[in-house]
Amino acid sequence: MSYRFKEGFSLGVATAATQIEGGDCNSNWNDWYRKGRIKDGSDPARATDHYNLWKQDTDLMAEMKIKHYRLGIEWARICPEEGKVDEEAINHYREELLYLKEKGISVLLTIHHFSNPMWFENKGGFTKKENIKYFLDFVELAVESFGDLVSEYITINEPNVYATMSYFYGDWPPGEKSMNKAIEVMSNMAVCHIKAYELIHKIRKRMGYDDTKVSFAHHVRVFDPENPRNPWHRICTKLTERFFQGALTYVMFTGQFKWPLKKDKDITPGEYIDFIGVNYYTRSTVSGFGDGTKQDAPKNDLGWEIYPEGLVRCCGDLYSVLERPIYITENGTCDNHDTFRCRYIYDHLKVIAESDLPIKRYYHWCFCDNFEWIEGESARFGLVYVDYNTQERTVKNSGRFYTRIIEENGVTDEIYRQYVEPANYHY
Repeated sequence: MSYRFKEGFSLGVATAATQIEGGDCNSNWNDWYRKGRIKDGSDPARATDHYNLWKQDTDLMAEMKIKHYRLGIEWARICPEEGKVDEEAINHYREELLYLKEKGISVLLTIHHFSNPMWFENKGGFTKKENIKYFLDFVELAVESFGDLVSEYITINEPNVYATMSYFYGDWPPGEKSMNKAIEVMSNMAVCHIKAYELIHKIRKRMGYDDTKVSFAHHVRVFDPENPRNPWHRICTKLTERFFQGALTYVMFTGQFKWPLKKDKDITPGEYIDFIGVNYYTRSTVSGFGDGTKQDAPKNDLGWEIYPEGLVRCCGDLYSVLERPIYITENGTCDNHDTFRCRYIYDHLKVIAESDLPIKRYYHWCFCDNFEWIEGESARFGLVYVDYNTQERTVKNSGRFYTRIIEENGVTDEIYRQYVEPANYHY
């Protein structure tokens, strides 16, 4: 029941700007809401009002003993129009970063997390190679503005999820359904990451820093055949894994383009991550070209299978491509009533504690309940409960559990009995 973490391992929390800040920044997600495309009708302009309540949230993180925070910046807020920079927004983020530093909380800064300014979206976003320069201009601005305060960066969050949800399934803005466009977007985002990796290192080196670490947050999942003895299931599993994450892994890590991604002559093979960033939530069972869920397995409130062993399986696969320290940049679950989250956290941290892989950091998704993309406010992932009407924060039972784990550097038998034993999964 009890376990302790290896030396050098630490816990943190993660958020995304669009999901917590609030405000109508004229982003693609503000536009998606205006088009009536959020399932529960909730408005990202409300979210958790973190843009105004950031100091209160930082104080709460400090009270919860959190030392690492994955924080995102909002491109549409910083660059509301093409060629224009909102200096007030830059100063706001600097103030927040300085306060986090004062509280002893180190920041992993996410530059792009699903959100585009509408001026960029209207140019075709990442579907067009000529638009890559706009992203790189933003990267340069971000590092020039915050590089003295931040040494660790995520260039892009989950490029595969962004590409498939926005351009293959069409559920996210701009709502297109094109296999070719999804592949184009993934290919262009790979170029964005590689060039951003080089740019961030170049700028911070010029600033006199030699502690820069850059990666991207890779959404990976286990793909298993529904029937391992069925050859069609096995073939579809390999193809699905390659399309969704396998090819992207190789190019983002090494600059080597593999089918189905489109090679870029400007990219030289090399090594383009300083750590492996892993966003892990679930396993998919494959019987064709679609997303299946294992029957009779525990599931969260969105119907995703809970499969802790998959976290280490995915980390092992990525580590075999390029041996780097591993950060779990996101892991968490939708548990609207906080009934099984303690067990979920316990089980996922247990497989980390028992693994020989160099997993150095774990960022729980999410610090607080937030605007969960097309699910709106209906899906709660937070350690902290948010009353969206009053914006009052309340630390959940799972949040108190997380603090105890940080304090003990693991889980004691007493903590297990208090927090994990009463928490049971849904089937």
